[in-house]
Amino acid sequence: MPKVLRIINRLNIGGPTFNAAYLTKYLSPEFETLLVSGTIDDGETSSEYILEELGIKPIYIPEMQRPIRPHKDRKAYLKIKQIIHDFKPDIVHTHAAKAGALGRLAAANLKVPVILHTFHGHVFHSYFHPLITKAFIQIERYLAKKSSKIIAISELQKKELSQDFKICSEHKIAVIPNGFDLDRFQQNYEFKRTHFRNQYHIPQNMLTIGIIGRLAPIKNHEMFLKSIAILKNLTEIPFMALIIGDGELRQNLENLCNTLHLPFARLDKNDKPQLVNFTSWIKAIDYANAGLDIIALTSLNEGTPVSLVEAQAAGNPIVTTNVGGVADIVIHEKAGFLTPPNQPEPFANALKILLENENLRSSMGEFGKQFAFQHFGYQRLIKDIANLYYDLLAKKR
Repeated sequence: MPKVLRIINRLNIGGPTFNAAYLTKYLSPEFETLLVSGTIDDGETSSEYILEELGIKPIYIPEMQRPIRPHKDRKAYLKIKQIIHDFKPDIVHTHAAKAGALGRLAAANLKVPVILHTFHGHVFHSYFHPLITKAFIQIERYLAKKSSKIIAISELQKKELSQDFKICSEHKIAVIPNGFDLDRFQQNYEFKRTHFRNQYHIPQNMLTIGIIGRLAPIKNHEMFLKSIAILKNLTEIPFMALIIGDGELRQNLENLCNTLHLPFARLDKNDKPQLVNFTSWIKAIDYANAGLDIIALTSLNEGTPVSLVEAQAAGNPIVTTNVGGVADIVIHEKAGFLTPPNQPEPFANALKILLENENLRSSMGEFGKQFAFQHFGYQRLIKDIANLYYDLLAKKR
């Protein structure tokens, strides 16, 4: 039985955690997998509950953290080397930047037969100063030479990696989209919708727009609020906006609500609902999706945003910025609307169209549901990764 050492930056809520968790759980018994993780950043919410539900017990390396800290990074690197020495994997598969750097360097040093890295997103624009970004690109080019294969989660990401940033040749990149457990988004749908709306005192006839994710700069919630400020003057349809998530920018966003004259409530503090509502994190996101009518995303950069896959599985139409891999998972004018990044007016206009057209919401929701189940179930992910593993191992014999 081939052994896989899977290394992930941290177990925060998002696509990488789901990807690593499902691969660890469901590649068994054909592959024996050991999962190694760093620690989450301050202000992030842990997704360890996902692993607990699947019965996965990872090894934690506290020194492996997102920021660059040479002393801690060296300790993490040495710990990964020791784990590789003891576990003797046939495959080391890393997920996201820090784990990708430390894990691939350690695996190459110990001559692991197969070394893979998945880019769940990338930090080559909209994250750092251009000089820092340039340094990261050079590092990734070096690490790609140490890799047997690079995995991109969309065709657009493959193009960016191979053509725009020249990380490696396109022949070294396999495109394998993320996969998720989507069945729960259709199970007991009406019960979940009623339960969610009763919990947050949302009238059953009130249309709701939800945005789900970390309250961090890259997610650009400021644009979402500016769009809501425009939208309230464009339509007479009663609606509410729910901001599901939490993070470093929460206070700033509450202040922006005041600046934009948007009445807001802290539903996590049992406030009475207002036009804009902060809920903090909701773990039962299938209940939230059942209770919402439209899902929004305003990010400046994305890989495969989990919230949009889950929204489609629940039958919700989408309005999103057209960034990163979004166009590969949301078909424009069929499952929702894709608008230019950081432009609130087109975004607000797209929301208006959906608010005022129930039939369009229904048809887009149905198309997105069929598309999500066909392309983003975890069963397809497991099959694709297993086939790639076997192919790379065969070439090493």
